[in-house]
Amino acid sequence: MNQTLKIGLVQSSLFWESPEENRLMFSKKIDSISKDVKLIVLPEMFTSGFTMSPEHIDKDEGPKTISWMKEKAVESGAAIIGSSVFNENGGYYNRLFFVQPNGTVSSYDKRHTFTLAGEHEKYEAGNKLILIDFMGFRFCPLICYDLRFPVWSRNTANYDVLLYVANWPEPRINAWDALLKARAIENMSYCIGVNRIGSDSNGYKYNGHSAVYDALGVQLAFSTREEVMEVVINKDHIQDTRRKLRFLEDRDEFILN
Repeated sequence: MNQTLKIGLVQSSLFWESPEENRLMFSKKIDSISKDVKLIVLPEMFTSGFTMSPEHIDKDEGPKTISWMKEKAVESGAAIIGSSVFNENGGYYNRLFFVQPNGTVSSYDKRHTFTLAGEHEKYEAGNKLILIDFMGFRFCPLICYDLRFPVWSRNTANYDVLLYVANWPEPRINAWDALLKARAIENMSYCIGVNRIGSDSNGYKYNGHSAVYDALGVQLAFSTREEVMEVVINKDHIQDTRRKLRFLEDRDEFILN
């Protein structure tokens, strides 16, 4: 079993509603990442920005993005994760893909659509968590607004890493910082958040604050600029912390309806 895993967090500005430009841009960034990185994390809606006009994105762009992610995963030898607009059976989804170098594709549809922006009126909400075992670690990937709802991310399945991709705007960035740390502590897991930077065509500003916290809430990485951060997570840290501090064993029991 792998005891360590090096992860690349790609904090970037985005081209508005322009999948091809974004794929070309992220291709260059991925090509620059060191080969010992085995998981590369992109922001939420990395091919378009947080658009509430999914009809502006051609329905073929979803499959094109999956094909691109598969290609980059093979080239880099790393799994690629991020969300994008996806059209399926006439409905739109803010869908996260976790694409492994062996061609395995896992997907998660954002559970909590952002009502403040009208996301619930444009996108179908997901209703199922996914857990992904990759290189000795178990991941629980979620999307942006999901961060505000701790019951949804509750660690009842013994995952090691809680991972959020986001377009989280500057005015509410203090909540992002606080909640990422809280999710790590309460779930006794690593918590990774990858946000975008720059401005979108609606005038919203994003200042990043992509970060990694360990199971004790210690910040291991943080950035406010356009860059790729590389950070190593350690399986022993999870196991040792949970062995010494058995907080998860004392959690309240309840069932989601």
